[in-house]
Amino acid sequence: MPAVMAYNCLSRWSGTLGAGALGVCAIIAVIRPAHADPRAVVELFTSQGCSSCPPADRIVGELAKDPSVIALSMPIDYWDYLGWKDTLADSRFSARQKAYSHVRGDRNLYTPQMIINGSAQVIGSDRAAIDGAIKSTSNTEGVMSVPVTMKLSDKQLNVSVEASKAPATGRGEVWLCSVSRAVPISIGRGENRGRDLTYYNVVRNLVKVGDWNGGAGSWTIPLDSISREGVDAAVVYVQDGNREKPGAMLGAAITELRQ
Repeated sequence: MPAVMAYNCLSRWSGTLGAGALGVCAIIAVIRPAHADPRAVVELFTSQGCSSCPPADRIVGELAKDPSVIALSMPIDYWDYLGWKDTLADSRFSARQKAYSHVRGDRNLYTPQMIINGSAQVIGSDRAAIDGAIKSTSNTEGVMSVPVTMKLSDKQLNVSVEASKAPATGRGEVWLCSVSRAVPISIGRGENRGRDLTYYNVVRNLVKVGDWNGGAGSWTIPLDSISREGVDAAVVYVQDGNREKPGAMLGAAITELRQ
C-alpha cells in the first residue's frame, strides 16, 4: 500500500456521498430497552485491503464486549483500486472520515483510524491510545451526557432522546446505524490475500433520524427502512454539528434486533 508507515497507511481522498439499496431481514418483534448510558462511541475506519488493519479489527471485537462502549466498524472504499474491492465498504463512511478531517483542519486520513466520541483520533491498533482517548473524551463537558433509549416494538424502533443538562450542549443530529455483529470474510487478493478475517459491529446502513435542538425528542423508525440481510443490532447516536461538520458525541444507545 502506498505511503505505508509502520502502523498505518495515509491517503488523500475525495468523493461523493452515496446510498445503497436495502433489503429486509427477519426481525423478532419483542420489546427490549437498550443500554442507556455508554461512556464512549468509537468508530473504526478500516479496509479489507489494508494489511495494518486486522489488529484494529480485532480490537473492535474486544470493545464490542464492553457494555459501556459502542464500537462501530466503518469500512472505507478508497483502497479498492489496490487489487481487492472491500465487500463491506460504503462511500458514506469514506465521506464521514473526510468530514472529521475537515473539522480537525488536517488531511490526516488513513487506515486503521479510530475516532473516539467524535473528537479524538488515534491509530486503531493502539489499544493504550484508544483507552486513553476514551477516558479523556469522557471527561469533557457534554460528551455522552444526553440519555438515549431505544425500544423495539412490533415492526418499528422507538427512539427517545432526553433534554440536555449541559450548558454547552444544545444542538445536533440523530442518526441510526444498522449493524452486523460479526462478518467473516475470505480475502482473495490484495495485501491480505489468503486471509480469513472477521469484522465486528459493521455498519451496514446509516440513516438520519432527525435534528435535535437540546430538548426531549422521540422518533419512530420502521424496521424495513434500516434492515438488510445479516443485520442483527441497531445503534442510535446524537452528535453535535451535522453530517458535513461532525462534532462531539452527545449520547448513544445500542439494542439487539435478534434473539
